[in-house]
Amino acid sequence: MENMEKKLQEAKTATYKLALLNTKAKNEALRKIVEGIEKNIQIILEENKKDLKRGEEKGLSKALMDRILLNEKRLKDIARSIEDVIKLPDPVGEIISMQKRPNGILVGQMRVPIGVLALIYEARPNVTVDGAILAIKSGNSIVLRGSSDALYSNIILANIMKEALSESEVPPESIQIIETPEHSAVEKLLQMRDYIDVAIPRGSANFIKYVMNISKVPVIETGAGNNHIYVEEDADFDMAKKIIINAKVQRPSVCNAIEKLLIHKNIADKFIPLIVEDLRKYNVEIRGCEKTCQIIKDAILATEEDWYTEYLDFIIAIKVVNSLEEAIEHINKYNTKHSEAIITKDYHKAMTFLQRVDAAAVYVNASTRFTDGGEFGLGAEIGISTQKLHARGPMGLKELTTTKYIIFGEGQIRE
Repeated sequence: MENMEKKLQEAKTATYKLALLNTKAKNEALRKIVEGIEKNIQIILEENKKDLKRGEEKGLSKALMDRILLNEKRLKDIARSIEDVIKLPDPVGEIISMQKRPNGILVGQMRVPIGVLALIYEARPNVTVDGAILAIKSGNSIVLRGSSDALYSNIILANIMKEALSESEVPPESIQIIETPEHSAVEKLLQMRDYIDVAIPRGSANFIKYVMNISKVPVIETGAGNNHIYVEEDADFDMAKKIIINAKVQRPSVCNAIEKLLIHKNIADKFIPLIVEDLRKYNVEIRGCEKTCQIIKDAILATEEDWYTEYLDFIIAIKVVNSLEEAIEHINKYNTKHSEAIITKDYHKAMTFLQRVDAAAVYVNASTRFTDGGEFGLGAEIGISTQKLHARGPMGLKELTTTKYIIFGEGQIRE
């Protein structure tokens, strides 16, 4: 196994150098990364082909293969996201509060980097770049451990970024990648509390749970998206269909796609056949409650496990509910606290849904596919936090900082 401890030591040391760099130096480093990616597109795509070939041989699902896939458009989108991060304000050093105490001392809080981040993720090689650029701009080092399914893509992207940093003031050691595909590497990494300040897992619900259970490093829970859209009885059918199709089929392999559809009983007989007809144009498998199966004769009866499952595939489960209250109760029981939506014309129902649904992002009359750092104006994201402490929702630059108290005095002593 590679010398993981040496890499972590280098990452830790790099944080001290990063802390001294101003915004200009960090932005120039990010521009070097953009240049490196644009200059090496064909090399990246060749390495990505190796991952895709291995995926085919392993029989990976179509959805997972889509997560692994890189093409020129996706690489250009990655470069564009870096440019967006360059334009964003640097949170490091921001004074977020200051008060004068009765004894004359000034007590405030300043944003500072967290330190060394460990990003552990499944598939999606774009995460390799997103994580690294956000870490650098927020003054952190990052240790990347992607899945073996995207091994070649992750390694080439990390190496290109490290080479780009060698032409800047940012130490190349700020980016470390764990190359070994052995599963034991994750366990070892998550014991390295002396070097790693926080671990951020991205992947399936089972994977995130696994990381949280074995880690000795503080973990930010992210990502699993058992998301719902609830269609109220007063909903505009055309709007609802457009939103549901977008949220389910545009890219079903991502965490902000929907997995469940709740329909008010008063419109079930009319709306379910309409939306199922549209979903089947995209070969979406329909599962459902007993009422749904009565309306759609060839739908598969959903099990209790279905209501908890994040499919990440062309599958949806539909449930007929009696009321807004039942919809909210169902969502709060089965969801993963990621993204939830209601389609309604009623302001009070919309506000009730916003207030009572427990999730990081709650929508009214819009697709859950917007839960994304770029779409929320963060430039990119390192993950979508579904927990409630420190950060919640898409995690951008500010969420990758912590605070320290700063105190100014004129010789005061405590009596």
